Amino acid sequence: MARSYVREARRRGLGRRRERSGPIVERLAEEHSDATIALRFRSPLELLVSVMLSAQTTDVNVNRVSGPLFEKYRAPEDYLAVPQEELERDIYATGFFRQKAKSIRGSMRVLLEEFDGEVPRRLEELVRLPGVARKTANVVAAELGNAQGIVVDTHVRRLSQRLGLTRQEDPVKIERDLQKIVPRPDWARFPHLLIWHGRRICGARRPLCEECVIESLCPSSRLAAPRASDAQDGQALAHPRASSAASTRAGATPSRNPPRPSP
Repeated sequence: MARSYVREARRRGLGRRRERSGPIVERLAEEHSDATIALRFRSPLELLVSVMLSAQTTDVNVNRVSGPLFEKYRAPEDYLAVPQEELERDIYATGFFRQKAKSIRGSMRVLLEEFDGEVPRRLEELVRLPGVARKTANVVAAELGNAQGIVVDTHVRRLSQRLGLTRQEDPVKIERDLQKIVPRPDWARFPHLLIWHGRRICGARRPLCEECVIESLCPSSRLAAPRASDAQDGQALAHPRASSAASTRAGATPSRNPPRPSP
């Protein structure tokens, strides 16, 4: 499916991936100006723990647990001062609590032994912490103002494929493709924009193409897309609804979504 969208973008004359990535970021940034990380934290340490807890659960659930957790555990030493079973009980509601508690305690030991108790900013240092893979490290580094990669979660994966920005399935390969076309200053906010757009508009089962500000740049859109030979070619990059507006002014009937089946 992802590969067909890459080819479809070329067929529809939507421009190269690098050409479309800038306008995509600009439109999404205007549409989702509140797109930020949903996890609540007050320090790099709290950020690290929150992201580790967020695996296989929702941000809302993590925030519910992390409030009292961060009042009890304020420094790396605090996580090591209690039995692991106690920490497990404190994070039980986030799921996979045994493995998470083990990873958190392991990370605290490494922070104390190798980083003077401070959360590192470099990706290669972050991934040395137990339980911290590249995705977690990317989130932490970006939120600390030192983005060195692009976070690829389920929303970023799905939307980057639908937009024809990658034909890959593996998150690491998707990240490499995105790094080549997304301007580096946008590496930190790009995932947030796709995540919020995926939640609000571009759902997995029923994307709201008729409400999408990047519809004219999207090769997977269910609405009519302009072709390279159209008189309105070039307007697709200028404004999200330019071609449809021009058709309406000319008296043409805009295309509609196919009828949705009854539930």
